[in-house]
Amino acid sequence: MTISVLVVCLGNICRSPMGEAVLRNEALKRGITNIHVDSAGTAAAHIGEDPDERTIEVCGTKSVPISHSARQVRASDFTSFDYILAADGSNLRALERHVGRREGSKAVVRLWGSYLPVSKPIQDPYYGGLDGFTEVYEQCVKLSNAFLDEVVGKKS
Repeated sequence: MTISVLVVCLGNICRSPMGEAVLRNEALKRGITNIHVDSAGTAAAHIGEDPDERTIEVCGTKSVPISHSARQVRASDFTSFDYILAADGSNLRALERHVGRREGSKAVVRLWGSYLPVSKPIQDPYYGGLDGFTEVYEQCVKLSNAFLDEVVGKKS
């Protein structure tokens, strides 16, 4: 059975495409191939755009493949994904209010940070420098492993 995960932030150009790439990469490093990972935004501001150049740069320096075109969360995501992981509380609330959530949703909708003992949102690095994107990367690695530990099992 394939596990399907949607990582969500506001515009789908910084945190969520990085989270998508990192989660996929961490799963592959564990030998987990039965996982489908995508990302989306709660806002429509960047639909069709590539990830932010700083997201691409940080992923590149960490040898994490990234390829994504920004999109907005759709109602069908709530029935086609097993897990929808929000980057922060604001996006979690937007997901909880989304019409798709009320139409027979099968997805577990959670703050991605809630998979760690001390829940912490992923801060939006958009208005800062490269260091903020590096911090987001490091957080995504921790969150990916915590998520995989809980959903698939501890890595050996």
